[in-house]
Amino acid sequence: MEKTKARPKRRAKDTAFTRAVRRSNDAVRSVMHASCFLGPSFLGVALFFIIPFGVVVYYSLIQGPMNHSFVGLANYESVIANGAFQTAVRNTLVFTGVAVPLAVVLSLVLALMLECRIPLKSQFRTFFLSPMVVPIASIILVWQVLFHSNGVVNEFLSNFGIEKIDWLKSDFCKVVIVVLFEWKNLGYFMILFMAALNNIPKTLLEVADVEGASAAHKFFKIKLRYLSPTVLFVTILAIINSFKVFREIYLLTGDYPYTGLYMMQHFMNNMFRSLDYQRLSAAAVILALGMVVLIAVLFAVENWFGKDVEG
Repeated sequence: MEKTKARPKRRAKDTAFTRAVRRSNDAVRSVMHASCFLGPSFLGVALFFIIPFGVVVYYSLIQGPMNHSFVGLANYESVIANGAFQTAVRNTLVFTGVAVPLAVVLSLVLALMLECRIPLKSQFRTFFLSPMVVPIASIILVWQVLFHSNGVVNEFLSNFGIEKIDWLKSDFCKVVIVVLFEWKNLGYFMILFMAALNNIPKTLLEVADVEGASAAHKFFKIKLRYLSPTVLFVTILAIINSFKVFREIYLLTGDYPYTGLYMMQHFMNNMFRSLDYQRLSAAAVILALGMVVLIAVLFAVENWFGKDVEG
């Protein structure tokens, strides 16, 4: 009888052990399933992003492609002391500091306008979205026709007695590129803000109307709080696109543009053409670190500003 009473206890222990093994097997199986789904994406990111960036960091710390002797931070010191690099950094920061906030504010204003009942709303939206489907070669041709020394803008200004300006070789060169940047990007950013505005809870706005809140109060206390993730996303996209403006500047002005248009990408492109890989790699690492710090600051600001909304 004692043996028969001990058997159920042994079975209970075996059952608990079996369940533990089953749970561990389920966890392992879940990890394996997740690895199978994430593996191809991780392999692609590692192959095309992580490993190449590691190679760039390696080249920034050696003497050169033919001499792999370790030089520490000498390449970074050489790049930072370079006058062309300093000019490129200054121009890039000025352009990004002007173009990005302007793009965010203008696209938000346009989205708020389209949220209201205005005439010709669809035509207005189409006008700002049309640059997204226009080839870059056509855009460059239009800008050359507009801002050439004998172009349309100078012909128009001459009617008011203003002398002709070589826009791309004057102090107004950044204005031309900022206008080009805004014209290309405002439509896409505007659509993102319109989608975010539609996701704001209508009940909050209705309660604010009942309480007699002003339009400014509703915008800053309700709408802007719920728009903070979209503002962050649009800002990051605008920063990335501001670095891509090199393509337009290059097609308009070539390898060595007017000093005010010499960007970071010009510096790195010229280093690549001269096969100066170590300074090119150092400049790329500095640019990447600057982007990481800037985006981290933006995330911290957005987290502080919208934490009460996101819970």
